[in-house]
Order: sequence, then structure tokens, then C-alpha cells
Amino acid sequence: MYFSNFPRIMLLSYFTCCVQLAYGACAPLLDHKIRRLADTAVDHLCVSFKNHVVLVVNTASKCGYTPQFEALENLYKKYKSDGFTILGFPSKDFGGQEFASESDTSEFCRLTYGVQFPMYSYTHSRRGVASPLFVGLAEAAGGEYPRWNFHKYVLGRNGELIGSLDASTGPNRLEKIILKGLNE
Repeated sequence: MYFSNFPRIMLLSYFTCCVQLAYGACAPLLDHKIRRLADTAVDHLCVSFKNHVVLVVNTASKCGYTPQFEALENLYKKYKSDGFTILGFPSKDFGGQEFASESDTSEFCRLTYGVQFPMYSYTHSRRGVASPLFVGLAEAAGGEYPRWNFHKYVLGRNGELIGSLDASTGPNRLEKIILKGLNE
């Protein structure tokens, strides 16, 4: 009786294997479905940004580092066509330096800094309360969680961590890591 389904099971296993090879497995660090900022749309990060160099950054609109949005947007525009993206995650974890509503945050980022890179729903990034995305990133970085807004994690095209940079890291050092990822 068990053997009567054997060819069908083998065929299904073969098909599943071939589909995974053709489309590739989801990179664990990007295997998250997250809602867009001030929107109902949800992105599956590993599907939306497969084979991209990805910069994940926890942001805040009322922080001393907030002007980094301008440099980040410039990097996004410069390398977007090469397969680079930035994923912004507003957070109130450090000093509550974010607007009360996601729509206010979205409008602020767009109007003040011209942000066009994807921004996602309010997220916790701080150790002890971090979302699964930030837990995974921190674990991949040897336990390095953001200690303030604008911590940056850079993932290579294969979805593996290639850099973890604190809030003070400027665009020049960041650009070198992005280029390394794009050229691998």
C-alpha cells in the first residue's frame, strides 16, 4: 500500500527540488514579510530584494542623525540600477524620536529628504525588544544590536551579512562596503 504512492511522491520531491533550485532558497536574514510604512502592502523581503545588495537601517525622524537620510537617498539613487536597495525601518526605541503616526513619518521623509527607498512599518531594533528581522541581523553580526538610530546592516547579493555599522558611519565608508557587495 505504501509503495503505490511511491512514484507520485518521488515526482513531487523531484519537482520541489527543481523549483527550489530554479528560484533559489530564501535567504534567512531576508525571510520576513513586512508591511510598508503607512500602507497596507506587505513585502516578502527575500522575494522583493533577491540578488540585491541590501542596506537595512533603523531610522528616526527627530534624531541628530536624521540628516543621514539625504546621503542614504543619494546612495540609493546612485546604485539602485546596479541591484542595490535600502530598507528603512522607523523606530521609537531610542529616545522616542519618531512621529506618532506612520503617515507623518512617511510624509516627513519624502518631503524633507526626498526619500524614495522602501520604508517599512514602525519596528523595534533594540536588544530585548527587537523584531525577528533585527534579531537575525544582530545575531549574524555577532550580537551587535543597534545602540542608536541609523545603525546599518549591509547584506550581500546572497543575503548574508557583509557589514554592520554604527550610527556615526558616514556615506564614504558605507559606499565602499556597498561597492564590495555589488562587485562580488
